[in-house]
This record gives sequence, C-alpha cells and structure tokens, in this order.
Amino acid sequence: MRGDKIWAVVPAKDLVDAKSRLAGVLRPEQRRRLAIAMLEDVLAALAGTIALADIAVVTREPELAERARASGARVIADLRHSGPNGAIALAAARLAAEGATGMIAVPADVPSLTPTAIEQILEAMKPAPSVTLVPALADMGTNAVALTPVDVIPPCFGPQSFFRHQEAALARGLTPRILRLAEIGFDLDRAEDLAAFVAQPSRTKSFALLRECGIAARLDRGASRAAHRIDS
Repeated sequence: MRGDKIWAVVPAKDLVDAKSRLAGVLRPEQRRRLAIAMLEDVLAALAGTIALADIAVVTREPELAERARASGARVIADLRHSGPNGAIALAAARLAAEGATGMIAVPADVPSLTPTAIEQILEAMKPAPSVTLVPALADMGTNAVALTPVDVIPPCFGPQSFFRHQEAALARGLTPRILRLAEIGFDLDRAEDLAAFVAQPSRTKSFALLRECGIAARLDRGASRAAHRIDS
C-alpha cells in the first residue's frame, strides 16, 4: 500500500533514561549522546523515504524535540510520558483527527534503518483494516508496526510485544503481515548488540560516535579476557 497519508511515528523517551541496559559498557553521557545519534539516524532514513506523508516524533525531551524539528519532523509533546504505547496512541489520535490513513511506528534506537526497509513496509501494507509487523531479531519484541487505519489495534510494545501485537490483530479478526527486515529488526540494547553494530562499518552518526568512544576495542578486550578465563 502506497499513498500520501501514511505517517511515520517515532516515540523518543527522556535522555536521563537512555539505554540504561548499556550502563556496564557506556558512561551516562555516552549513552545520552548515543540516544541522540540513533534518533538522528532513524529520522534521516525516514526523511529519505519519499512515499511517507510526514514524520512525527513524540517526546517531552527538549533536546530531542529540537533535533527532530531540525530534521524537518513534526514534534508531538508527550507531557504524560507514559511510555511508548501511550506516545504512539497519542500520535494516532492526533493523526486520525487530521485525516491520516495509516502510520508506521518505529523505535528511536534502530540506527541501521534504511529508506529501502521503510519502502518494503509500505509495499506490504494492505488497504484498511490491516496490520504489518516487523519483529526484533532478538527477544521477540516488535521493531515496527504499520497500521491502517492508525488505530486499528492499540500499540503493544514491551516484553514479548511481537506476540501481543499478533494477538491484538487476531482479536480484531485480522491476520497480520509479518516482515523480517534486518535493518529494522536490529536495535542496540546490549553489549553484544554494540559489538555486532560496530563490526559492520556504516555512515551513521551512531557508528561514528561508538568508534569515537572506542567501544569496539573495549568489547574486544572484554571478549578476549572472557575467552582466556574459559580456556584456563
């Protein structure tokens, strides 16, 4: 499904909470900078997808809102900050009232996202009502959900969200379309994710930042020490 009324929606949480699961690898300021870089990479990919009507970033974080506006995205203020599901539902209500026919919700931490991947989702979307899901490569999460109309099912992000999104679609009498796209399915949540990401050089801001942080060398040293302990 292609058209001029499909929006991309990106929920972006407060920087103070950014990538807390990477606390053992990155310092707080590095995690903060990584969250900003990843959002900018995601927005660059979305901006390069000409078939989208527009992009909305849902946040209450002033710096992220500023970066979003600088990229040309619309900012929807998430004053309640009730998590990604609340943020996406807020955007859906706003966009539905403005006549959007559908939306693709993606997280702010998938820096490998490409316009080609978004185009594949747009091509897979069916006329309303429909649900298209892109699962995470790990942990059975969901890294993209495409909906027509925008509120056909409620967002169900969180643990095991891939299954919960499927259940929500089936409860609505819909069989979701499932796409497995590495560019979207790969997010940066764990040390091993960082290692895999920096092992594949890219022109993203996230890669440049992690290279600047020396994360690849540190992870290699940690893996070598762990291997030595096993061998011993």
